Amino acid sequence: MNGANRSEELAQGLLNCPYAELSPLQKSVIDLIAAETPSGADPILSRDDRTFGQRLADRVASIGGSWGFIIGFGLALILWIGWNQVAKGGHLAFDPYPFIFLNLMLSMLAAIQAPVIMMSQNRQSAQDRRAAEHDYVVNLRAELEIMHLHDKMDAMRNLDLARLVEAQNQTLNLLKVQIAELSAGRN
Repeated sequence: MNGANRSEELAQGLLNCPYAELSPLQKSVIDLIAAETPSGADPILSRDDRTFGQRLADRVASIGGSWGFIIGFGLALILWIGWNQVAKGGHLAFDPYPFIFLNLMLSMLAAIQAPVIMMSQNRQSAQDRRAAEHDYVVNLRAELEIMHLHDKMDAMRNLDLARLVEAQNQTLNLLKVQIAELSAGRN
């Protein structure tokens, strides 16, 4: 049986639909089942084809979203404010209260960091969508394979039941013959 006939048979048997009417995703799953090849990992998901800017955005997002960054940044703020409060009498303060330069630095950091983190999140969500689609294909294939196995088990059970009924009929016929012989011998 060639691949096209096998795919048509599987589509009809598992989905009750002609192969030609299936979606491209369904066709790919039916073709995988017909070819009996493992799904494996999607090569697109395991390949790191990020540009330098994307890798940098991911790195900034991972550092900027960590407790280490929050604690370190908090310590830097305390040092900044502390230095400027203690040193204001000795004219060594570079940003006296109300810390206008600190506000400028914080605003610039937020203005740069927020879009970089958003770029990383957008790229990650696109990668998550690809992973979810691959998971869907694998799950759909597993479900169809299970349905296919159920059909095979049902066919085997029906064959076994037919053989059992045939064997019982033969046994009943033998018993009828033996009862007839015993009845004929008594008379």
